[in-house]
Amino acid sequence: MNPRRLFALALALGGAGTLANSQIKAFTLPEMVREADGAVFGEIVSQKVFRVDHPVDGPELFFTTLTIQGRSVYDGAPLLVDVTFHGGFLDEKQGVHNSEAPSADDVKIGNKVVAFYKWTQDMGGDVSANALVAAHGGLFRTVDGLADPVVLGRGQGYAIARNVKLAQLDQAVRDLRK
Repeated sequence: MNPRRLFALALALGGAGTLANSQIKAFTLPEMVREADGAVFGEIVSQKVFRVDHPVDGPELFFTTLTIQGRSVYDGAPLLVDVTFHGGFLDEKQGVHNSEAPSADDVKIGNKVVAFYKWTQDMGGDVSANALVAAHGGLFRTVDGLADPVVLGRGQGYAIARNVKLAQLDQAVRDLRK
């Protein structure tokens, strides 16, 4: 095989390997509940971005932590929880976009959300935190309905594919946890 064809084949195989490694796992609601340590319905009351420079994992690792005040979707108990994900900006020049992070509109202070989270000993850079399950796929905005908040579905492949009343989601999650 001539060197050009060998090089083209190597590039194609390398690209295919990259695509295979970057696929995102789709979650059903039962899978999300099994994966998560907890789920919260509440209001985002604060947001903090921080940077970690790590000797092994590298410099300039950025994380965002949301503080959500509300109640557990699992048992209804009052809950104040910090949930962390990769990415974020300290200011206009310091930070990093992460394609798997929730959108800026999704994480505004004052938004009411449902978030599924799981304790992670090392998110990178020795950061231990309640990580948002499935990155942006574990956070769902809500809107006020006539009698009950409505959780906005995110489409096929997400744990909550269609809009659903919060009370129905609560019941479905409790049934799954039995």
